[in-house]
Amino acid sequence: MAGHSKFKNIQHRKGRQDKARSKVFSKLSRDITLAAKQGLPDPAANSRLRLAIIAAKAESMPKENIDRAIKKAISGETDNMEEIRYEGFGPGGVGLIVEVLTDNRNRAAANVRTAFGKNGGAMGETGSVAFMFERVGQIVYPAKTASEDAAMEAAIEAGADDVESDEETHTIYSAFEDLSAVVDALEAKLGPPKSTAIIWRPKTTTPIAGDQAGTLMKLIDALDDEDDVQTVYANFEMSDEEFGRLAG
Repeated sequence: MAGHSKFKNIQHRKGRQDKARSKVFSKLSRDITLAAKQGLPDPAANSRLRLAIIAAKAESMPKENIDRAIKKAISGETDNMEEIRYEGFGPGGVGLIVEVLTDNRNRAAANVRTAFGKNGGAMGETGSVAFMFERVGQIVYPAKTASEDAAMEAAIEAGADDVESDEETHTIYSAFEDLSAVVDALEAKLGPPKSTAIIWRPKTTTPIAGDQAGTLMKLIDALDDEDDVQTVYANFEMSDEEFGRLAG
């Protein structure tokens, strides 16, 4: 009986992992399709598409999925998709930016509002949170790619603005309009990055702990679970101990 229970637990965990992986692939596919729709369906001539494909490959997305996403743009299957940004506040006054890609603006707005309302948050007006963040390019390399000094030198030569290194990664930031050029320069020095993206980087952070931290994580998870939501950004600061407690 114990063995059976253990098997079911493992099966449940695997099911959750497979579901999460499928959701990541779905979001990456929509990014690729939108990029191909807004420019040429050739990554060599469309920097946004090239960066979206790099992000997909970093998640081990199969080539056939990437090709299928590009073909959707060519066939016009996604002509009614639009990008929308929602802003709001979570527990403790944490600011959140929610990026959505949807074919139904009313459905997306209702679902995002519900996620905020049920998890200790509140929707804000456009601009009520964005000023707490800056729009930047982000390039991530595994720490083993280069030493901290070598990564810093390569980033400076590539025209990047900032580098943050830790035991696992080198995270390099650029002006968002320079991302493609910086990636090209870094690839020549360090090889292909683990991931690239245009992100909302917090200018300041809000410390959070205890029950508020747990509620905030539930809010972020609820937003991320929405099919129309592509990315969620939040400007919170949490101790390693607190994060470990929640993750456990």
